Amino acid sequence: MDEVDPAALGDIAYGIFENLLHRDLRASGRSLYRLVEDVTDISADLARVFDVLREDYPPLADALIERFGTVDAILEAVRAGEGVVPTKTTQMYWIVEDAPSVRPDAVDDELAGKWLVFLPADEVDALWRRVRNATAAGELGISAKVSTAKPNPDARDDRYVVYVYTADWQDEPEVMRVREALRALGVADRIGYKRNLETFRGEYSKKGKRVTYYSA
Repeated sequence: MDEVDPAALGDIAYGIFENLLHRDLRASGRSLYRLVEDVTDISADLARVFDVLREDYPPLADALIERFGTVDAILEAVRAGEGVVPTKTTQMYWIVEDAPSVRPDAVDDELAGKWLVFLPADEVDALWRRVRNATAAGELGISAKVSTAKPNPDARDDRYVVYVYTADWQDEPEVMRVREALRALGVADRIGYKRNLETFRGEYSKKGKRVTYYSA
């Protein structure tokens, strides 16, 4: 741990902390975004999760306090939208929402693929909320994720991107059903669908090369 860059250690610490918080809330049938949007008091939940982090990973708990100052400051960041609202999330590169009863590794399978929706900052929060809610309700794909305000060295421009995954790129009726569902959520412009196969190979859009499998 002593050889890890402090900024990187802070990123690791927050990532593990957020994962523990989501797991703790899910165990009681709750979700972070609903609690934050309903202005529910989560101070006890957050303190309990931090205590677990402190007990199991003391250096990471220290790194978290080094970054935020206090546990109350972490709570205020979450209340303000950290981990919930894309444009207000600066600690993580992505916010993820899985559909109910989805295999944990489903989006990593070579059969999976995703629709990509690129958006400016003033549009992403509203669309993400609709996509997230539809995914959580089992009405969209198997999972969805959105980029955040945390500067990402892999980003090609300053737009945000929403990924909406389906389980099998070969299942064209299902892929197109999800596309129609996205259209109903307000995604009217033509968008592309990329197979995980291309992502795993590191293939990205460039002149003369087509990496989208479907376009609609």
